[in-house]
Amino acid sequence: MLASFYLGFTPLAASILLAALSLASYALYAKDKTAAQTNRWRISERTLHTAALLGGWPGALIAQKRLRHKTKKASFRVVFWLTVAINSTGIAWLHTPKGNIQLRAGITKVEHAAISYIHQDTALEVILLITQFRSRPEWTQ
Repeated sequence: MLASFYLGFTPLAASILLAALSLASYALYAKDKTAAQTNRWRISERTLHTAALLGGWPGALIAQKRLRHKTKKASFRVVFWLTVAINSTGIAWLHTPKGNIQLRAGITKVEHAAISYIHQDTALEVILLITQFRSRPEWTQ
């Protein structure tokens, strides 16, 4: 996603959002692993898959490997890799002309909402900074 930002396809906010989702996914797996070891209330597989589908799959994958959690159940792994494929397809679509136009329209709505509702100059500047698109190099246009 950072390369996508650098090439002007996505704003920095997309990279920040995906990093946050990955951290959240890792935390969910860690909490579920601890709950499994201590016979406490578990996090549902649906929640873990939703976090992966929304873009947290890199953190989920790292958690699976490092924590040795959710690696044996075949049905879970199949659904997990399906969420990876769906999320990756969605990200690839953002790099198509139609997808990028829709992404830019959505970001414009977020910026207008921020301008309307946020009255603290510093917070507004940060939001507008991270939602900006870099100019695309000539060879990517």
